[in-house]
Amino acid sequence: MKALILLGALLLSTTLSAAQLELQLGESSRTWQTEELLTHPQLQAITVKDDVSYKKDMTYRAVPLAALLKGTKPQDHLQAVALDGFAAELPAAPLLNDKGARAWLAIEDPAHPWPPLSPGKPSAGPFYIVWTDPQAGNISPEQWPFEVASIKRMASVAERFPALLPDPALKPDDPVNQGFALFQRNCLACHRLNGAGDAQLGPDLNIPYNPTEYLGMDFLKRYIRNPQDLRHWPQAKMPGFSETVLPDADLQRLMAYLQHMAGRKIEP
Repeated sequence: MKALILLGALLLSTTLSAAQLELQLGESSRTWQTEELLTHPQLQAITVKDDVSYKKDMTYRAVPLAALLKGTKPQDHLQAVALDGFAAELPAAPLLNDKGARAWLAIEDPAHPWPPLSPGKPSAGPFYIVWTDPQAGNISPEQWPFEVASIKRMASVAERFPALLPDPALKPDDPVNQGFALFQRNCLACHRLNGAGDAQLGPDLNIPYNPTEYLGMDFLKRYIRNPQDLRHWPQAKMPGFSETVLPDADLQRLMAYLQHMAGRKIEP
């Protein structure tokens, strides 16, 4: 029996230690192994207050993400892809900050695995993008991807997915265009729209129907604030967006974009 327990522990350790992170950054592309990251010269212990995923203070061994993004410029656009298909669209500029809201790559040590995110679920490892002082940069929960497998330099969302674009006749400061920016930041990591996007978790938000077509705006607002208020089931994955994360004015702009796109359906 003891031999089986020891074998199981060794297999778990081997599985975790074999994790790797792919950085696809052009000339600076490389693959990092867990062991390499845990001996990185800039590795340090950090404490994250009220961690988005664990809902409590957490301590991690982490490397400043900017130290791994060699050659990346503030105007670049990155995408962090998780093992479950979550695809976070990340402007590079905040990731390169060395003060204020600062991004870190937390690395799960096979010898000291993190707790499960919930009963029966895996941990946030093997790699997790976390933030210190996130309120200084108005960092959204969608900018905290966990179970990260790769980080890629990409063209902007607008360039890659023209089917997401609002009417080009609208002025740049129109609430619909502002809502499009909020959609990229808060929704595109899980959802597609008009079949456009890289995420594989949530349903398409325009095909066959846009939520503004079957939910009144008051109910849609309640759903975004706390999905479990309207549809309660144990395996639900969509988080709620509080007023701290998505103020009412921004929520109205986001819903304006969705309502606008209901009239711009493009079949995948």
